[in-house]
This record gives sequence, structure tokens and C-alpha cells, in this order.
Amino acid sequence: MDIYDFTIIGGGPTGLFGAFYSGLREMRTKLIDSMPQLGGQLSALYPEKYIYDVGGFPKVLAKDLVAQFADQALQYSPTVCLSEKVVKLERVGDDTAAGGHLILTTDKGKSHYSRTVLLAAGVGAFLPRKMDIPDLDRLEGLGVHYFVTDPAALAGKRLVIVGGGDSAFDWAMALGPQAVSCLQLHRTDRFRAHEDTIKKVRELDSVELRTFFELKALHGEEHLEAVTIFDNRTGEEQRVECDALLLNLGFLTNLGPIKEWGLEIEKNTIRVDSTMRTNIAGVYSAGDICSYIGKLKLIATGVGEAGTAANFAKTYLDPGSKAFPGHSSDMR
Repeated sequence: MDIYDFTIIGGGPTGLFGAFYSGLREMRTKLIDSMPQLGGQLSALYPEKYIYDVGGFPKVLAKDLVAQFADQALQYSPTVCLSEKVVKLERVGDDTAAGGHLILTTDKGKSHYSRTVLLAAGVGAFLPRKMDIPDLDRLEGLGVHYFVTDPAALAGKRLVIVGGGDSAFDWAMALGPQAVSCLQLHRTDRFRAHEDTIKKVRELDSVELRTFFELKALHGEEHLEAVTIFDNRTGEEQRVECDALLLNLGFLTNLGPIKEWGLEIEKNTIRVDSTMRTNIAGVYSAGDICSYIGKLKLIATGVGEAGTAANFAKTYLDPGSKAFPGHSSDMR
């Protein structure tokens, strides 16, 4: 039985930074992810989307940010297991690192053994939030999109974007200047995006932002040709010719089997304390999957939480070690 010091579930930015920091602390590390590549949502959903709110980068493509995180983590040669979904976690022995350990079972029938575990699986399984509109399913991939993996494919199109969050505004800012026309709709005049991004989109001549407008119908046989929108204050309808419809309505998240592991769950997230420790000895959590008072779901927050978790996992493994050994620049 090969027992690792620190096993991370989730290969996104939070998990990758956790692997880097556990390497700094000389913990033998394993990283498990259900996807075939590292990067989490950034790789799977937004590789060509610019990220604006991480330190050190005025803006950076998601795929490039992932590459930097991966390079940073892999320098310590963690064992990486891709295309494996952890379906069961159980503790064996007592609550000390010396007297007990954790067993992680995957959908491949494999068992992984570890003294500590970091749960950094983002928001768990996620599906795009959809609308109850006729023909929506039929036209998916034929002009209807939830994600943008190739922005060049939408250049020169008549584009309609629906949503009032950061993704909708970021894509309006990125795609609007390359489109023949770009109309962004939101059902209210209140947004869930950063104020600066909203301001920049409002200043773009290439984007028309309409509030209090919603989508009512789609038109087209072989592909999307137009949409019907309506003013939810007056009921007035309008047909808009378009080639592409981007729905940025958020995600439906599901923790899946994680809910059955005996963790303290609150509003579909894992409750942690200030050391990122869960209610199960040796199990920590970081990133969007965990919660505490004052939590902000940012990449910057997640990587900080991963560093905290790795350091306190070290003290759990070795009570004589310090939770904060010093800055990395002092160790080289």
C-alpha cells in the first residue's frame, strides 16, 4: 500500500497551486482530476477567455494562465492521475496522521491512499443553466452556444449575448469588436459583473447593451437565423436577425458523490475553518467548493486557500513543523 502525504482532488488553478505549495513543503503529492487535461473549468470551458482579476497579469488568456500554474506545480513532480473521478472517500484508523489514513476510490475502480487530502474540485459537476424556450435544444451547436472555445469562429457574425454576469460582459468586450453586430441583453438593470467591466462595455460602439430585455423565441431550420426578444416592462416584441446566440446564464452545480462522504455541507459547498480544515481529520478544502464567512469566489482567493491548506496539512503530518516556514524567496 503506497500512502502519499497530500492528495489533491481537482486540477484547476487552486489544485495546481496546492501541488506547488505541497512541493515547497516537501510533501509527497498526488493530484487526481476527472478531466483528461489539467486546468479545470479554464481549460474545459474558457481557454480563449481573458482573465483580468489575478495578480501580476493585467489580462491573460485562461489557457496561458493554466500553463503557468501547471509549470509551477509540476516542477516538484507530483503524481498526476487524469480522467479519474473520485467517488468515495473514507478514513481508516484514528484521527492522527500516524495512526490513520484516507482511502480514495475512483470510478475506475482504483484506490488511492493518503494521509491528507485537499478537495479543490471547483464547484463539482456543472451544467450550463438553460432557458425554457422552444427549439433551444435543437439549435445547440447550430448557432446556440454556452461556451466559447474558439473566438475566431464568432468573428464576423451577428451576435446576441444573454446575461448580466462577468462572463457575459467579458465576452461582449472580447467578441463585440470582431462581430458585425453585438447585442447584449439582460432582464434587469442590475448586474453581477465588475463595475469596471460594465463601464468598458458601455463605452464600446460595437456593443449595444439593452436592459429589461429577454429572449422569447429562436428562429431557423438548419441553423440559427434570428431571435425574438421582448421588453419585460411593456411586453413589446422585436425580431433580431443573428447568426450566433451566446447564453451566459451561469451553471447548475452538483457536488455529486462528495455529498455522501460525511463532510459538513452548507448550500452545496463544504464548510471549512480558518485553516481550510473540514470536519474530517486530515481533509482540507479550497477554492469554489468550500465556504466560510466572508468567502469570495475568486481564483486569487482559491490559490491563497490552497497555500493555507498545504501548510496546515504539513503541521498535521508533522506537529513539529511550522505552519508558516517563511517566504519562498527565503528558501532558495
